Amino acid sequence: MTVIIQENVLFEKKEGIARITLSRPHVQNALDTAMHNELFDCFNEANSDDEVKVIILQGSGDSFCTGIDLNSIQEEQAETFDYGLYLRETYNRLIFLIADIQKPTIAYLNGITRGSGLSIALACDFRVAEYDTKMGFDSLKYGLVPDAGASYFLPRLVGLSKAMELSLGNMISAEEAYRLNLITKIGNPDEFAHSLTDVPLQAFGLMTQNMKEGFEKSLPDVLEMEVQAQSQAGGSENHIEAMEKFLNKE
Repeated sequence: MTVIIQENVLFEKKEGIARITLSRPHVQNALDTAMHNELFDCFNEANSDDEVKVIILQGSGDSFCTGIDLNSIQEEQAETFDYGLYLRETYNRLIFLIADIQKPTIAYLNGITRGSGLSIALACDFRVAEYDTKMGFDSLKYGLVPDAGASYFLPRLVGLSKAMELSLGNMISAEEAYRLNLITKIGNPDEFAHSLTDVPLQAFGLMTQNMKEGFEKSLPDVLEMEVQAQSQAGGSENHIEAMEKFLNKE
């Protein structure tokens, strides 16, 4: 077991699963610049480590994440603070990294999840929430818009009209989120995560790439993407081993 403790983020690796824990419970794991940097480094570490097969992102205390730490914006900066520039330098690079990871990523919503904290969860492949978790987007409450990829991921998961409704700020329960297809499962993610450690990573990465890009491409383009992906997957060690077992009736 590997454990790396930073000031704001905890990184653990055990049995092929990397667990990244946001650790600022006193502010409901809201993100400041230092925490962004540590979180980015942890995802990079998990992505580059061949022993890691699955990545779980979770929060400490009774929250997953409540987005940007507004308290970290000094009072004298409030009128001149450029949220767009801050997004470009922090959230955007993190969202790009998470979305490009070819290993299964799970956001474990273990408590209150709001704003760009929920956006980060949407960038993961799967979302598992505890029964008592509440989640939603509160950007309009502060005169801001949903960000950190919410405009991309949310409509694709729940549809345009429901995405706009959810962006009005009302918090919803885990059961409602599951009904809307916003989350994958309700409960604890451990059993699900362990089952994913057996997934062939090359095929998984190709599959997720095809499905994500399939929203924007034509049917002929998607069919050709599948041709290229299947050619790669068909030559992988995972496929060769699976075929040997099949032919030997193992």
